[in-house]
Amino acid sequence: MADPMPISLPPHHPQCLGCGPDNPAGLHLDVHRDGDTVVTDITFDPRHRGAPGLAHGGAISAACDDLFGFVLYLVEEVAVTRTLTVNYLAPVPLGQPHRITARLRHRHGRRLHLEATGTGPDGLTRFTAEALFLTVDHNHFAPHGADTEVQAMFTHHQPHDREHHH
Repeated sequence: MADPMPISLPPHHPQCLGCGPDNPAGLHLDVHRDGDTVVTDITFDPRHRGAPGLAHGGAISAACDDLFGFVLYLVEEVAVTRTLTVNYLAPVPLGQPHRITARLRHRHGRRLHLEATGTGPDGLTRFTAEALFLTVDHNHFAPHGADTEVQAMFTHHQPHDREHHH
């Protein structure tokens, strides 16, 4: 029996602030699906500095928001952030890997309620996050991007892995 391996998920787009590999200011999140969760390991570096030696709350928030965007691959919907709340429970040191795990908590119509947890290498939960996302269609994005970019969000980011079994 094969080990169930996490499935690598594609970036939202190459310039995405959270996961885009071509964004020099980005967080460069590498995200995987693991069952009904999405997971990324991030090591905040001096570009993400807030207080001395610690990650900026905005960088942590951006990482959570972007990871929530990957939960949308699991629910097979396009949605946008309506609200995002991050609970900072302990300082997040620079240079230490942190695992962020996110999932859909529940859905009510267009409203997707999401949750995430950020854990340090010592097993300590340093932050949690909750978000409300609202599902939208491609018309939501049409005024803000080229038609080809909008269509790309709806076509080539469909990581339906039918061979993945639990």
